Amino acid sequence: MRERFDVVIAGAGPAGAQCARDLAERNYEVLVLETEPEDGFPRQSNKSTAGTFMSAMTGFGIPDDVVMNYTDNVVLESPNDHYVRNQTGAVLEFAEFKQWLVSEGREKGATYRFDSRVSAPIMENGEIVGVRYDGDEEVSADIVIDATGPAAPLAKKLDVCDLQRDHQAIGVEYEFEGLEVDHDDYADLRDAMMLRLDHDLAPGGYSWIFHTGEDTAKVGLCYIQNESHDKYAKDGMGIDDYLDYWLDSDPRFDDAEKIEGTQAHRGSAHIQPPDSMSTDNFMAIGDTVPTVDPLWGEGIHKGMKSARAAAATADSALKPDEPDTSAENLSVYDQLWHSEVAPKHNARLMMTELLYLAPNDRYDQLMNDLRSTGQDTLRQINGGDRRAIAKLTHLSDVPILAEYARRRLDI
Repeated sequence: MRERFDVVIAGAGPAGAQCARDLAERNYEVLVLETEPEDGFPRQSNKSTAGTFMSAMTGFGIPDDVVMNYTDNVVLESPNDHYVRNQTGAVLEFAEFKQWLVSEGREKGATYRFDSRVSAPIMENGEIVGVRYDGDEEVSADIVIDATGPAAPLAKKLDVCDLQRDHQAIGVEYEFEGLEVDHDDYADLRDAMMLRLDHDLAPGGYSWIFHTGEDTAKVGLCYIQNESHDKYAKDGMGIDDYLDYWLDSDPRFDDAEKIEGTQAHRGSAHIQPPDSMSTDNFMAIGDTVPTVDPLWGEGIHKGMKSARAAAATADSALKPDEPDTSAENLSVYDQLWHSEVAPKHNARLMMTELLYLAPNDRYDQLMNDLRSTGQDTLRQINGGDRRAIAKLTHLSDVPILAEYARRRLDI
């Protein structure tokens, strides 16, 4: 007889671990299956820039001891200009943050099995009733949750998600010391999170410097495999080549060196409209569906909010007197995702098109536009406020918007 739990979660990243934490606190029997071994969790390379804002810190009770540095400002850079907005944030030590989430879940009663690779759903009468892992190991559950990120071994086989290559963002990051964060020719990056829009450095994406204290920072770069990448990419250059190119050309890195003992941190996510996120006995959370913030690339808070929405849905579905884990009942999660996790997602994706497909001179104009609007403009745009987006729109943006509208009609 198969071992049975109320909920089985594949993946112990921020979304999976947070969902387990919430469900265990409600006294459900929860099993988390994680591919990585416990003594190496998380892998050095499996990290995140881990920049987030105070809404995530307070909303999920994230403690100070997993914070590398609290930041005061967000800085946007273009090839020849910059814009500074005061907004308190935090750069997390991602490994310690993930370990804290796992510890929190275990203390509340969640069971974790590391070095356990989920390979396939177990199906009965066309519905998922459990998962197969480590070859021939099996476990049953009333609800199965895929929190494995873009790999999505369960969601893909259930046709719940369709992650497309041309919407995939690929990134690499290192931790540096000796960085000149107050260089005279640039904005002051002390206690700041900086994003740079510049197709010469990151065609179809952006680069970043997140200050982690004194002369140290997380430095990275990502691009989306979109039209801008096709147009501006340099022949033969991959993601590591672009990062090296930036390091060689930016004087802030003249005396900077990679911190000894740290390795490249790599990741990927998809920036596209989501398909369905649930079906009978099943939900997909975190980066298993396109949850990353389309403007800032911030995925931790969005992923954890999706986890909380899934946990609330599971709690409602697993009522002792009348459990109902049908697709219709679990579709409440989809509704919560669109209303609480990523409201006005289409409007925010439209702004993403403007950001990553615009030419470099448009980025310089954007900095000037932002200075001429109120400090709340970025917050409003991030919330999908079309009026705020319109404030920054120029006639030159019409072809990009028209192409976005055409693609949306084709979906």
